[in-house]
Amino acid sequence: MAEPLRQTLQSTLMKAWRGRGVLASLLYPVSLVYRGLVETRRVAYAIGLVRVQHVDATVIVVGNVVAGGAGKTPTVIAVVQHLMAQQHRVGVISRGYGRTGTACLEVVPAADPSDVGDEPLLIRRATGVPVFVAPTRHAAAMALLAHYPQTQFIICDDGLQHYALHRDLEICVFDDRGWGNGWHLPAGLLRESWPRKALLATGQRDDRLLVLHTGERPAFSGFTAGKNLSSMAHSRDGTQIPLAALHTPGGKPLMAVAGIAQPESFFAMLRARNVPLAATLALPDHCHFDSELINKYEGYRLICTDKDAAKLWPLVPDAVTVSLELQPEVAFFAALDAQVRSLLAAKLSSAHGHKTS
Repeated sequence: MAEPLRQTLQSTLMKAWRGRGVLASLLYPVSLVYRGLVETRRVAYAIGLVRVQHVDATVIVVGNVVAGGAGKTPTVIAVVQHLMAQQHRVGVISRGYGRTGTACLEVVPAADPSDVGDEPLLIRRATGVPVFVAPTRHAAAMALLAHYPQTQFIICDDGLQHYALHRDLEICVFDDRGWGNGWHLPAGLLRESWPRKALLATGQRDDRLLVLHTGERPAFSGFTAGKNLSSMAHSRDGTQIPLAALHTPGGKPLMAVAGIAQPESFFAMLRARNVPLAATLALPDHCHFDSELINKYEGYRLICTDKDAAKLWPLVPDAVTVSLELQPEVAFFAALDAQVRSLLAAKLSSAHGHKTS
């Protein structure tokens, strides 16, 4: 699908999902089919028709039940960094959405995002922990453990609805959209029903679910996280530049470019930092930059997100990126630590031959 058409479709659906208007209502019959397929699949796992696979590590799934970005990747990074600070050995797995190949790969800092996916590459660069991508999350987890057998915690980037990998803890991320109009795709935001009913066969438990709101107006109960842009931009060679120094008199005007689920939020955060944007270019999530877009950039100095930087720099080496900093409240990390202690205690008890609940 051509990028302009894809962008228009994405924008149109995002607006429709805010309410139950004409377009959402027209799509509602299709959403019933989608919901039926989701529920049928859940039943298949519940009664054992489809096998749930285990790995020898504690699995924490970070994802969402709504379409579009809600802050999942920054949450993964925050969780990984917190666990590392507690001296735990951590790795990350992903399917690498948007990549061109299907090989099982370890993500290295110099990887091509088209090979491993933009989000896994961002996580690897931000945290330094082992990150593996594969067609299935179980395959990625097994490869990670084969290379790093001392890994205690595997963070699954996305995958709340991918039940094949047994999980020990789930973190569900929401933004200000909440669950939208309450309908399933394509008439609404929901990938699965919410509030969800725990699927015990996959390891889901109501007391093993943390809800994190990354928006400013949480629609229902859960923990909250603040979002801020870094005060510094950085260039391809790692040079840091204060945001206030990005535009100089007589210099090129600034254009913000974002190929994320909600690009306008990035633009708004830049403006809130008093960055004088002369233009903005909103692109579809996981957009692959190509030479056809270069004429849109000519004459501007580009600012992009960390997620876009690896794909944009080969075409526009002088572009700069600004990091998004997610700051979950202290209570979220306290709850996470309590879950971690409980999970480790249960595994230790199990290893000694005692029955665990």
